[in-house]
Amino acid sequence: MKRTYRWRVATSPDPQAVEHFAKQINVPEPIARVLIHRGISSYEQAKEFFRPQLSHLHDPFLMDGMEQAAHRVLIALERKEKILIFGDYDVDGTNSAAMLYLYFIQIGLETTFHIPDRIKEGYGISTVGIDRGKEFGATLLIAVDCGITAIEQVKYARSQGIDVIICDHHEPGEKIPNACAVLDPLKTNCPYPFKDLCGCGVGFKLMQAISRLRNNEEIVFEYIDFATLATTADIVPLIGENRVLTKIGLEKINTQPRAGIRALIESSGTQEGKVTTGQIVFILAPRINAVGRLGDASRAVKLLTCDDPIRALELAQILEEENRNRRKIDEDTFLKAQYLVENYLNVDTDPAIVLHYDEWHPGVIGIVASRLVEKYYRPTIMMTTVDGVAKGSARSIVGFDIHKALKRVEDKLLQFGGHKYAAGLAVALDRIDEFREAFNDAVDELMSDDVRTPEIKIDAEITLHQLTPRFLRILKEFAPYGPGNMRPVFLARNVQVVNTPKIVGKDHLRMKLKQHQQVFDAIGFGLGDLINEVRSNDKNLDVVFSVDEHEWSHPSPTGSGTVTETFPQLKIKDLRKHEQAPAHVGNNTETQTIRREG
Repeated sequence: MKRTYRWRVATSPDPQAVEHFAKQINVPEPIARVLIHRGISSYEQAKEFFRPQLSHLHDPFLMDGMEQAAHRVLIALERKEKILIFGDYDVDGTNSAAMLYLYFIQIGLETTFHIPDRIKEGYGISTVGIDRGKEFGATLLIAVDCGITAIEQVKYARSQGIDVIICDHHEPGEKIPNACAVLDPLKTNCPYPFKDLCGCGVGFKLMQAISRLRNNEEIVFEYIDFATLATTADIVPLIGENRVLTKIGLEKINTQPRAGIRALIESSGTQEGKVTTGQIVFILAPRINAVGRLGDASRAVKLLTCDDPIRALELAQILEEENRNRRKIDEDTFLKAQYLVENYLNVDTDPAIVLHYDEWHPGVIGIVASRLVEKYYRPTIMMTTVDGVAKGSARSIVGFDIHKALKRVEDKLLQFGGHKYAAGLAVALDRIDEFREAFNDAVDELMSDDVRTPEIKIDAEITLHQLTPRFLRILKEFAPYGPGNMRPVFLARNVQVVNTPKIVGKDHLRMKLKQHQQVFDAIGFGLGDLINEVRSNDKNLDVVFSVDEHEWSHPSPTGSGTVTETFPQLKIKDLRKHEQAPAHVGNNTETQTIRREG
C-alpha cells in the first residue's frame, strides 16, 4: 500500500532570539534554530550539549533510597557477605549484570549473577533465581533492570534470609516492594532530577555512590562503556545524563574497548574505532539480545565480563551464530505473519493487527511485531501458544498509547503490562477472536485521525548552499543520536535533480541534487519505487533529508593501496514535486504527493 506522510516543519523561533543565540555561541542560524527547538537556548546549555563532562552527572545521593543501598553494600563488604546480581535477558539487563559483577569483584565482594530463562522463568525476579542465590550463600540480592513490581518475590527472598536492593527504571505499581532499598527515579517520592535512566544507568549511580563513600569515585568510570551500550540499546532519551554516559562511553568503546566488547565488534564486522549509537542499536545489540531470545542469556554476560581475547572471540562467535539463527526465525515468522495479514485481515480498514499462531517462537514475536508496525503502520499484537495460553507482544505507532487500549479491554485478558509503545499480554485460547474484535474497537475509538498518518518532523527549512563545511562540522557534534536527540532533519525546496537517478542495493534511490550551484550526493533508503516519478519529473523537488557522511574507497593514484575519502551525503526521508507555497509550520502540516511503499 502507498504510505502518505505528513510533513511538520517546527515553528520558527523569534528571529532576533535566533540571531542573538547564533552569535553568542558562534554557529550558523539554522543550527541555532535546531538547538532552540531542543530546549538549548543559553551559552551554558550549549556548552553542556556540545561538551558533556563527567562533572555534569548528578549527585547519586539525590536518588531516593541511595543512602540505604550504598551503606548496605558497604556492610556486605565489611562482613564478607556473598552477593547475587539478578539481571534481565535484554541488553540493558545483561550489561547491568556484567557491570555490577565486575565492579563488586574489583572492590572485594564474592559475587555471582543470574539471568532468568525467558521462557521458563519469564521477566523479572524469579524464585528460581532466589533459590540459586541461596545455594550460593548470598545474603544480598541486587536486582537491576527489574524488580519494581516484585512484591511477592522480595517477600520470598527475605524469608530465605536474603536482603534485596532494586535498581529499576520501569513504572512502579501502586505498591513498592518491601526491599532493603528501592532505586527508581520514577518513584513518586523520588527527587532525582533526571527521570530517563535505563536500568544499567541506575546501577551505575549505585556504583557511583558506593565509590564516593569509599573515596574512590574515579574507578566507577572504568565501567561507563556498559552504561553506554545499555542506554543506547534500551532506546531511552539521549539527553541529560544519558547523553553524558553515552558520549563519554562511546569514546572508551572506540579507543579502549574491553576484550568482550572488542570481540563483539570484530565478529559482527563493525569497524573498530568508529562505533556509533546506530551501530549499537542495529548491529551489536541484536547479537547480545539473540542469546536471550533463543536460549541462555548468561552467555552474553560471560562475553561482556571476559578478559581473555581468545576466549572472548569464541564467545562472540556463539552470539554471532545465535543471531544468524534468530534472523532466520525472524524472517520465517515475518513471512508467515505477512501472509496472515494479507489474506485474513483488511489493513485498509482494520485499525490494528492482531495475530496468533501456535508455532511462533516467543523470543522473536516482539521483533516481528515491530516490523509489521513499520510495514503497515498499525498497532500490532503477535501471540504464540505457551503452556496452553496465547502469550504475546504488543507494539504501537507514534502517538498511540497501546497500554491504554489494552486497559480498555482488560476483561478479555488474562494479564498484561508494559507502557505506551510496547506491552506483553496473555489471552485464553478460546477468547482470541473476542479479544481481537474488542481491541480493534478500542483502537478505533482512541486513535485520532492525525495519528493514523505517520509524520515527519522537520527541524528547519534551509537551502543547500547553507550546508558549508563549517556547518557540517558543527552538525557532527550533535551526536550521539537517539530518542530526544535525533539526527536533525531539514527541508530544501525547489531542488534540481542533476543526473539520472538509479536504484542501488535493496531498492535504494541514488541521485545528485543541486541548488544555488551546490551539488550533493543523495540517497533515499527504500525509496526505489519513486524512481520513475523522479526521472520523469519536469519540475524541481522539495526534499526532506538528514545529513550523513559517506566513505568512498578507491585505488590510490600512486598505485600504493587504497585511499578512503569522506564526503557529505543527503539521506532523503521523503520528497515531492515542487509546486508552490511554503509549508505550514508548527502544528500545521502539508501532505506530499509523491509517496513510497509502506
